[in-house]
Amino acid sequence: MTPHDHGTAVAAETARFVAAVQQADPSLPVPGCPGWTLADLVRHAGSVQRWFTVLLRQRIQEPPRSRDVDLWLPERPEDYPAWLAESAELAAYAFTDLDAPMWAWGADQHARFWVRRMLFETLVHRVDAELALGLTPVVDPALAADGVAEFLTNLPFAALFAPGTAELRGADRTIRFGRTDGEGDWLVRLRPDGFGLDPDGAGATADATVRATAADLLFLLYGRIDRTADGVEVSGDDELLTHWFAHSAF
Repeated sequence: MTPHDHGTAVAAETARFVAAVQQADPSLPVPGCPGWTLADLVRHAGSVQRWFTVLLRQRIQEPPRSRDVDLWLPERPEDYPAWLAESAELAAYAFTDLDAPMWAWGADQHARFWVRRMLFETLVHRVDAELALGLTPVVDPALAADGVAEFLTNLPFAALFAPGTAELRGADRTIRFGRTDGEGDWLVRLRPDGFGLDPDGAGATADATVRATAADLLFLLYGRIDRTADGVEVSGDDELLTHWFAHSAF
């Protein structure tokens, strides 16, 4: 997918999110985010979009000193869905010159990093909302595969807010994540000094393997399902997989 595709998908995912929650009870619990209500979920998603929008507009070149931005949050939770829709509309105006150099906490030091990150923040929480409402989420397989790649690419840089990743070390141990519904194969290598995707891992033998549809791989990596879920196939070193999932929470 291209950065333009990511921007278009932010709008589409936000629209689906808003459609799901606009008539829902804001106090409904969200199982995918323990302790949160739908109101909390929508407020978080809109706040992230608005913060990222500020970063994009400023084209920051160093880590921000504050996350304080004007959210213009409505007083009534019932008005949050419309506010979320407006958040995406504001973000779209900042989706320009996405190849411009820019500070980012992840691997890609360009403006496009933030659009892609915004997309998967929105998508995963759209799924959280739909599951809370008893709906069956549908995620485009190509989009889900891009989300898997984005997650695994950036996880090694996420220690500031995912401290458990500091424990993802190993003596050259590997985990393969493979799609069952199309092309997509990612080999993660745990080294004594860190971990990350192995760009030369195609065809290499892995110590442990996880196979599922692209959507289920995405949900698994984000902790929305576990590796015992229907449709998830695991093989190899189970202790290694236990270690991975215990320390890769994002």
